[in-house]
Parts: sequence; C-alpha cells; structure tokens
Amino acid sequence: MDSRAFPPSRRAFIGGSDAKIIMGVDEAALLRLWQEKRGEREPQDLANDLVVRLGSVTEPLNRHWYETHTGHKVSEVQRQFFHPLHRWMAATLDGRIEATGAVFEAKFMLPWNFSEELAVEKHMSQLQHNMWVTASRTAVLSVITGGGKWVEMTVGADPLYQHLLLTAEKKFWRCVESGEPPRLFGIEPPRARLQAVRAVDMSASNAWAALAEVFRRTRDAAIDHERAKSELKALVPEDAREATGHGVRAKRSKSGAISFELTGRP
Repeated sequence: MDSRAFPPSRRAFIGGSDAKIIMGVDEAALLRLWQEKRGEREPQDLANDLVVRLGSVTEPLNRHWYETHTGHKVSEVQRQFFHPLHRWMAATLDGRIEATGAVFEAKFMLPWNFSEELAVEKHMSQLQHNMWVTASRTAVLSVITGGGKWVEMTVGADPLYQHLLLTAEKKFWRCVESGEPPRLFGIEPPRARLQAVRAVDMSASNAWAALAEVFRRTRDAAIDHERAKSELKALVPEDAREATGHGVRAKRSKSGAISFELTGRP
C-alpha cells in the first residue's frame, strides 16, 4: 500500500502513547503500530472507546483541578516537542508545570483495583518518553478516577529505564524504516520509585493493627537483643574464628563479619 495514503502527522515519529506499546507484551498491538507507522494500515479508531473519550473530555477539568489544589500553573498545553537528536521521537504534552518545568500528564482511570503504584506502572513508558524528549527531570501524573477521586503523583526521570526505552524505540524505528516486522523487546523495565509526599492514616487497616501490636509488644526485647549482639561481638577475641558458650555460638566469616546462632540449652 502507498505510504502516502494516510495522514503523515503521527506516522512520522514515535510518541509517548506509542512507547507503552513498544515496551509492552502485546505482540498484535506492536504489529498494528508498526503497520500504522509504515502507512500500511489506518490508525485505530478510538471514537467509541468510552474510557479514552472520558480521558479526553476530563483533561481540562483535570488540569484545572491540579492548578486549583496545588497553586501551580500548567502551560504549553498540547505543545509538540521533538528530540533534538532523534527527530523520530516526539512528545505532545498535556502541559508543563511553569514553576518546575515538569511534564504534566492528565489521566482518567477506572476506580476498581486502582492504586498509585499501578497507575504509575501503567503510564511509566509514556512519562519516561516525554521526559526524555523534553529533557525534563520530573513528571506529574494527575489522575481522576471514576470513583470521584483525584490523585497527584510526582515521578523522577530514570536513566536506566530511559536507556532501555531508547534501545527498544530505536529497534522499532529501524523496523519501520526497513520493513522488517518488529518483535517484542522482551525485557521488563525497572519500576520507578514514587516520590514520598503523603501522610497516611492506617487506622482502618486490620493488618496494620495486628502488626503494630506485635511491634509494641516486642520493641523492648528487640532493643535488648541488638544491644546484646553488639556487646557479644566486642567480647569475641580478634584471633578467634569461633566462640561458644551458654547456648550461643559466634562465627567469624572470611570477611570478618560475626554472626550468631543458638546451640541448644544454655
């Protein structure tokens, strides 16, 4: 099929939403994306995808909600950036935080099984791609859920993740240019760490309550235990490979570390 048959706008580059497919595990989706980039297949029509439409229509609300509750202005909405070296890499941003230069990403997610960790994991490829293209050090993921919840998360640029991402995208783009069908990248990228910004009340958690009781009950004994280990180590002669007595054995490793074990009755 003539590659000029379809609009060239999204065929000429890899965008943030493409990065998720390239780093994913769905081979059929990867082949569809490859065909779309080569102009051999029409882009998938998402007009009847309700979740996609909800994300689109709630984006202005999401941005307004973020600005209202954080005091940070979001600018450069829907501005397109190209990587200065790899011109086949582009990012069309939901916005950038004026005060910090962070990439702003607005998402709508369904409420069941929602967690901040899963939200970040789901959108990590897009966030890291957009940060790489724009040379941003951080990204803000602003999520509105169908359960009426708003969550804001800050994610830092991850050099290792971005290295793997760039490697996978280069391989995919070579396939677009050569006509060779792509294969799944096959390496699970590292999980990015969330920036700790919240204070959480765990009073409603039964598991927390049970473990907190054990922690309180054993705290003093644990402190005595660690103090005894420290003082026992000091009593082991420097030239001793092993020291035993009163039901406790101390062993010195080749590196000099001392470990303890019980030998039975004192």
